[in-house]
Amino acid sequence: MDSRTLIAIFALMVLPVNAVADENAKGKAGYADVHGFKMYYRIEGSGRPLVLLHGALSNIDTDFGKLLPELAKERQVIAVEQQAHGRTGDLDRPLSYAQMADDTAELLRQLKIERADFFGYSMGGAIALELAMRHPELVRKLVWAGGANYSPDGLYPVIRDGAKDLKPELLAGSPWQKAYVGMAPEPSKWNALVFKVRDLDMHFAGWKSEEVHAIQAPVLLIIGDSDIVRPEHVVEMFRLLGGGVPGDVGGLPRAQLAVLPGTTHVTVVDRTSWLLSMVTAFLDAAPSKIN
Repeated sequence: MDSRTLIAIFALMVLPVNAVADENAKGKAGYADVHGFKMYYRIEGSGRPLVLLHGALSNIDTDFGKLLPELAKERQVIAVEQQAHGRTGDLDRPLSYAQMADDTAELLRQLKIERADFFGYSMGGAIALELAMRHPELVRKLVWAGGANYSPDGLYPVIRDGAKDLKPELLAGSPWQKAYVGMAPEPSKWNALVFKVRDLDMHFAGWKSEEVHAIQAPVLLIIGDSDIVRPEHVVEMFRLLGGGVPGDVGGLPRAQLAVLPGTTHVTVVDRTSWLLSMVTAFLDAAPSKIN
């Protein structure tokens, strides 16, 4: 689903990251006991809740270091780190989108967040989609930025077939690995995390088209024009979610689609000004009456 192959790995080795020091962050940070492990979260700002969900092998700062402070100017931002990622602990359990969605829902229950918007990057977008299926009462609107797809067939073959090649040594010295060592409760578990992400990518079969079509929450899909997913697949997903209609005739649908020019999977979250303008407009818009 969110394969980290040699192409993406080598790109990360030379690209800047969005990280900001945690000690400079404003707001509240803490841990919650969730399904047998301690889950890290950070809350900044006030207003309508917006939950940020990071990508595979990453953390809040690396993916949202630039975006989070801007989004928190007008919203209550709840940023979450998933099992075995960032400052969150691990346990003897594989990673799955269903489980990570349930973990996130339980955290929000403990924080007394009854309904929220969700912004997920890469793996985080898949978690957000799973939340819309498993916990629809929680999801007001959701944004999936980077790698949006509902089937492994939506990935370019070189990406899909390369999941099996993911190994810890290929990530040595990468921003992900360096950040993990600096913040993880047990830095020695980096190798275990890499293998869990590899297994997640290799064994996830996707969702059925009817499951995607049944989602009622408005969805904004954002990809780069040189992302890891085939654009025609993302358009198909956009239609399943209610998009692909002539808006001048019947009004805008509940789903929206953005393709960022000159943008790869890794650089999607670097397009801060574009993302802020699109995401803010989508979240602030009145709900569409078109199904």
